[in-house]
Amino acid sequence: MIIQNDLSLTDKLEILSDAAKYDVACTSSGVNRKGRADSIGNTVSRGICHCFSADGRCISLLKILFTNECIFDCKYCVNRSSRDVVRTGFTPEEIAELTIEFYRRNYIEGLFLSSGIMKSPDYTMEQIIQAISLLRNQHHFNGYIHVKAIPGASAHLIEELGHLADRMSINLELPTADGLRALAPHKNRKNILTPMRQIQLGIHDNKYQYHDRKALSAKTDSLLLESSSLKEEKLYETGFSLMGTSKQNTLPSRKRSMKSKFVPAGQSTQMIIGATKETDYEILNVVDSLYKKFELKRVFYSAFVNTTYDSDLPVLQDGPPLLREHRLYQADWLLRFYGFQASELLTKEKPNFNMLLDPKCNWAMNHLEEFPLEVNRASYSQLLRVPGIGVKSAQRIVQARKHAALDFADLKKIGVVLKRALYFITCKGKMMYPVKIEEDYILSHMLNVSEKLPPGIGGSGLYQQISLFDSMDFRKANQNIG
Repeated sequence: MIIQNDLSLTDKLEILSDAAKYDVACTSSGVNRKGRADSIGNTVSRGICHCFSADGRCISLLKILFTNECIFDCKYCVNRSSRDVVRTGFTPEEIAELTIEFYRRNYIEGLFLSSGIMKSPDYTMEQIIQAISLLRNQHHFNGYIHVKAIPGASAHLIEELGHLADRMSINLELPTADGLRALAPHKNRKNILTPMRQIQLGIHDNKYQYHDRKALSAKTDSLLLESSSLKEEKLYETGFSLMGTSKQNTLPSRKRSMKSKFVPAGQSTQMIIGATKETDYEILNVVDSLYKKFELKRVFYSAFVNTTYDSDLPVLQDGPPLLREHRLYQADWLLRFYGFQASELLTKEKPNFNMLLDPKCNWAMNHLEEFPLEVNRASYSQLLRVPGIGVKSAQRIVQARKHAALDFADLKKIGVVLKRALYFITCKGKMMYPVKIEEDYILSHMLNVSEKLPPGIGGSGLYQQISLFDSMDFRKANQNIG
C-alpha cells in the first residue's frame, strides 16, 4: 500500500470523491432544522439541492471518503488493501474547510462522509468525529451531515458521533453472513449489527429524553414566571416529579436540555446486489427483518460492479445488474409505504422478481381473484394494491368519493395511471373498456412493444447507468412519457 502524503487538496478531493461513488447517498435528509444567527446553514427534510457525480448518479451532498487507506481486504472493494492504487487521506481540518467553502459557494447543502479503515476502527472514528466536531462547534455548520459509522468501533465513539451527525449508516455489505465470510473475511455480522442496535436504542432513548426535557423546560419557565426568586431546590423537586428520576442521577440542566438530538434523521444501510448468489426472496426477507427489528429509515441497494476482478467474484456478462437493483427498490417501496409483506411478493417457489413487470403489477397478476375492485367502495389498503394507484392518488380517491361517486375521468385528474389501472378497477360498476381478467390478455395489452423484451434480458443493448453527459433523442423521449 503506497500512501501519498504530498498531494494537494485538489488532488485528494479528486481521488477521494471518485473512491466514494459506490456509496449510495441519494436521499432526502429526513430532518428539519432552521438556520440560526450563530450558525451557518440549515436542513430541510424534503430534500436538499442536487448535483451530479461523474458517473451520473444524482447526489445532494459533498460525498467523499475521509481516506481510501484500508487495513481490510474485502474482495469486492475498490479500496481493498491488496490493490495497487494511490492512497491518500484528508485531515479533519481539511474536511471542515472543504465543506464550508463548498457550502459558501452554493455547490452543496451538506456532507456525506465515509471512510476506509486506517490503523483501527477506533482510530478512524476518532478522526471522523474530530472533523464533524470542527464543523459543528468551530464553524457552527448547521447543515445536513450523513456519516458512515465504522463497524467494530467502540460504543462511546458511536454515541459521540450520533450527537453530531443527522443520519448515520453502517453498511451491511452483503445480504447474508455466508456471503460476508466469503468475500469480506475481516468483517463479521456482529460488528455490523451491534452498532446498528446501539443507534436504534439511542434514537429511542433520545426521543423519550427530548419529550421529558421539553416538559421540564415548560414547567420551569412557568415557575420562573411565578417567582423570580425561586430556589434551585424547588426546580430540582419539579424535575423529579416530571422525570421520575432521583436527584443524584440525570436531572438535566437548562443547558443540557438543549443538547443536540441523537441521529435525528435515523439510520440506513447499504448492501451489494449480485456479488453473491442470494435470490431476491432471500434479500427481501433480510430487508424486511432489518426494517422490523432495527427500524431503519432506508435500505440502499448497490448493483455489483466488478472493480477488482477477483477470481471469487462473478463475471457478469451484461454488466452491473441495474434492472434487478431497480426491482428491489420498487419492492422496498411496497414494504415501507404500501403495506405489503415480503412473503406476499416472493416465495421459495418463485424466488426472483419478474424482469418484465414491476413487483406490484406482478403481485396483481398473481392475484387476479382480488380484481376488479370498485373504486368507490374499496378500502384504502385495497386501493394501494392496484397497479397505477399510488399513495397520494389513493388518499385523494378516499377524500373525493366522500362528495360524489368517481368515474374514470375523475381518476385521471386525481393522478391514477389508467393505462395500468384499467385492467383492475371498475367505476360505478363498469370497467373503462371491455377487458378480460386473464393473465395472458392483460400482459399482452399492458406492455408496449418496446417493453415486452427489455434490453439486458434478451433484447438489444444492455442496461447501463445513465451519464449526465450522454446524448439522447429528446423528441423520442418526450413521446414515451406518460
